[in-house]
Amino acid sequence: MEEVRLQKYLANCGVASRRKCEEYIQEGIIKVNGNIVTELGTKINPEKDTVMFKEKQIRKVDETHIYILLNKPIGYVTTAKDQFGRDTVLDLVKISKRIVPVGRLDMYTSGALILTDDRRFCI
Repeated sequence: MEEVRLQKYLANCGVASRRKCEEYIQEGIIKVNGNIVTELGTKINPEKDTVMFKEKQIRKVDETHIYILLNKPIGYVTTAKDQFGRDTVLDLVKISKRIVPVGRLDMYTSGALILTDDRRFCI
């Protein structure tokens, strides 16, 4: 397997968003092969390197993805986390994997919305 950027690997494993993973790297809470990594752009080989986040080993377990077609009701915002504490579409779906909405619907609009953990699908 070819090398990948550490923050991308962490995001693909479901640790957090890529931007948040960059913050974790800069904060010094990510270890690769026992060494703290603080430099963005560090590349790893997922098959050979051991990656630790908060003293827990991170592994990409499966390549299967989740796709949910949700009939979004009125009153829910289309976001993963709302700064104002409003109900989000993710409150409607209880799932252990990190999923995100694809596209947007207004809070006062109902309709079909896709939720997934497949980053390539979101592009």
